[in-house]
Amino acid sequence: DAILARMMALHPKVIDLTLDRVWSLLAKLDHPERKLPPVIHIAGTNGKGSTQAMIRAGLEQSGASVHAYTSPHLAMFHERIRLAGTLISEYALTEILDRCYQTNGPDPITYFEITTVAGLLAFSETPADFTLLEVGLGGRLDATNVVDKPAVTIITPVDLDHQQYLGDTLAAIAGEKAGIIKRGVPCVVGPQHEESMDVIEAIAARLGAPLMAHGQHWHVTEERGRLIFQDETGLLDLPLPQLKGRHQIDNAGNAISTVRVLDDPRISDAHIADGLKSTTWPARMQRLGQGALSTLVPAESELWLDGGHNPSAGRVLAQAFSELNERHSRPLVMVWGMLNTKDVGSFIGCFAGIASRVITITIPDEENAVPAEKLAEAARAHGLQAETAPGIDAALRQASSTVPAPRILICGSLYLAGRVLAAHGNEEMTKVSGAGRR
Repeated sequence: DAILARMMALHPKVIDLTLDRVWSLLAKLDHPERKLPPVIHIAGTNGKGSTQAMIRAGLEQSGASVHAYTSPHLAMFHERIRLAGTLISEYALTEILDRCYQTNGPDPITYFEITTVAGLLAFSETPADFTLLEVGLGGRLDATNVVDKPAVTIITPVDLDHQQYLGDTLAAIAGEKAGIIKRGVPCVVGPQHEESMDVIEAIAARLGAPLMAHGQHWHVTEERGRLIFQDETGLLDLPLPQLKGRHQIDNAGNAISTVRVLDDPRISDAHIADGLKSTTWPARMQRLGQGALSTLVPAESELWLDGGHNPSAGRVLAQAFSELNERHSRPLVMVWGMLNTKDVGSFIGCFAGIASRVITITIPDEENAVPAEKLAEAARAHGLQAETAPGIDAALRQASSTVPAPRILICGSLYLAGRVLAAHGNEEMTKVSGAGRR
């Protein structure tokens, strides 16, 4: 925490998209980005983390060792850096962060940039078979976009988010995401709006990067409780992903297509199947089990958590809970908190006619948190019954008065999700808040 706090003071802007500072520090460290195991680089608006988790699970089922970098963390910073399958230790993390801090000296660099370099340095010094890198924001100027020749790049669905940094049209945002495409390197592309796909195809054509695009080169569907994947090399009949929601079918397709593009003889169809069945990814339609928070709600109720925070995430989440209700009817009560950098109205509007009640909270200790009363007003503007609560515990107790026993969904922010997971497990959080956790 002390080192992370020092790093937060190195640059006045939390987000400042450029690669100059990253290149400078990488050069001082003798270019660790050139010493990584084969890299799979993932960009997109939604589904990056789930896609990465499914790829990692499939690769690890084959016996491969896998580095993985993701952001933001939920409760502990260590979640961002997984070395050969294991979360980085406190000692190793402290040592690698301090080394990067000392090497960088007084030069300006953002918190995300220097911590990303720390991850790359750790990966370069630990043997593994593959490296998975998840973009933090955008792609073209993201701190992860420093590998000249990855094995595969991936672009998951592109939608509106972070418009203040990436542009306010799908075409502009897609251009930033497609900035990870490299000359001659195959690129797996998930489902896209036509406007986004046009941009991605044009950039790939200019760079001679072969595309493996959903709906063109591969298809994935759910049929009779099974996942059916088909590409130019054949058809796979696989179990459904462990991760819940129809959108995870498409994310599984991204993962399967990527593993097939790798064409590694060590990775069989059985490994892919076992990976889908074993994948876990916190705060993505996660059903919370026994813990501190479950004691606050009736035993017969359901407690769910999701960190989705943009309109497209709201749409898939609302669809998933509508389908859950069709199979097993329960009133849906939302416990909702968001940051003011997000489109509050477009998110909550997705749940009109689906949620029976919305309880809003101000995310604690986040300077950009939207006040609970403003969230309640936004929900009411979409015809939803809404009320406020002073915190997570109080919101759950209020939700518990719903009859019959409700399906409770805590949602709206990964930062809120991190606090929920820490509280549920009686764990401490890394003391970095706000956009710095990106």
